[in-house]
Amino acid sequence: MIDINEILTLLPHTYPFLLVDRVLEFEAGKRVVGIKNITFNEPFFTGHFPGRPIMPGVLIVEAMAQAGGILAFKSFPDLKGTVLFLGIDNARFRKPVIPGDQLKLQVEVVRHKKEVWIFEGQALVDDEIVAEARIMAMLKQG
Repeated sequence: MIDINEILTLLPHTYPFLLVDRVLEFEAGKRVVGIKNITFNEPFFTGHFPGRPIMPGVLIVEAMAQAGGILAFKSFPDLKGTVLFLGIDNARFRKPVIPGDQLKLQVEVVRHKKEVWIFEGQALVDDEIVAEARIMAMLKQG
């Protein structure tokens, strides 16, 4: 398990943009399973949508990407830099994510070559897929 204190050392993100609370499973260079607890106090709920709060889909994808960043940096501790988006393919949003949900982030490495990584990500609530995407990222050194 990777707790929030270690996550803060692996990623450059902080509140309110850190979207992974804990890692439950980790296989170096292969896969990671993390969680994000969705509370009513999330700043994005103020305007998305008043009276019917729903987590924006782009933030669900960002949460999967952050889990991918944890996977990359934890797998290769000598890596230094920032993981940047290159692209998103096949993004699908199947069900709204609302306050009180626990978002489970399952991310697997499809392949990586030098600084370019391709991940397959799924976000689940109560073991039901709510979103999925293929995420391409690049490790920018420095």
